[in-house]
Amino acid sequence: SARKPGGATVINMGHVGKNPPRDYLVWSLCNTLYVNFCCLGFMALVYSIKARDQKTQGNLQLAQECSDKAKWYNILAAGWNLLIPLLFVVLLVLLLIHLGASQSWSPGSFDFFGEDGFK
Repeated sequence: SARKPGGATVINMGHVGKNPPRDYLVWSLCNTLYVNFCCLGFMALVYSIKARDQKTQGNLQLAQECSDKAKWYNILAAGWNLLIPLLFVVLLVLLLIHLGASQSWSPGSFDFFGEDGFK
């Protein structure tokens, strides 16, 4: 710290211009709790916690590396979390189209219980 004339103290903070690395903890937690295909969300959570720990200890280089890994695991997990329901919807639509094409397109062609109804 350096003294300025007039009694004010100036403290040099070191990394004032650079933002600290993000830890993506909330995103990792959401990906861990939802679907978590191949434990990608859990891996993102591990690296998020490690990034937060390293940032707290002042090791910004290792914190940035863990942050980058957490981000990419989160991207992969979110991609799978969106892809699986999307594939389910596509398969359901294809199944309904196939069922409709195999029957005549008359009223009641989707009568799953037969013409007499459910008994």
